[in-house]
Amino acid sequence: MLQPHGFHTGNSNTVCKLREAIYGLKQAPRAWFQKLTLTLIQLGFKQAKSDNSLFSFTSRTTSIYILIYVDDIIITSIPSTAIQSLIQTLHQYFPLKDLGRLHHFLGI
Repeated sequence: MLQPHGFHTGNSNTVCKLREAIYGLKQAPRAWFQKLTLTLIQLGFKQAKSDNSLFSFTSRTTSIYILIYVDDIIITSIPSTAIQSLIQTLHQYFPLKDLGRLHHFLGI
């Protein structure tokens, strides 16, 4: 990994330690997805084996499915009231922007 522009000291013996992925670096999306995955698993979701971006949660009365694409999250649920509850829970871990009902996805 190369240092971002402006961080070069000119001394080739100097080493920088990266404590966490920084927004804009190529590692940032993977770090975000790993953190989101860990959070969802801690909340009781299971990651699909066929698609790592698909998560599901089922109980006696509730089924929730989450699909992740880059920084977009699609949530569907029976009953639909579970969606707002999940969004409020995820908001405790991540800054979120709820865009409401899905009208199109990936231009479709």
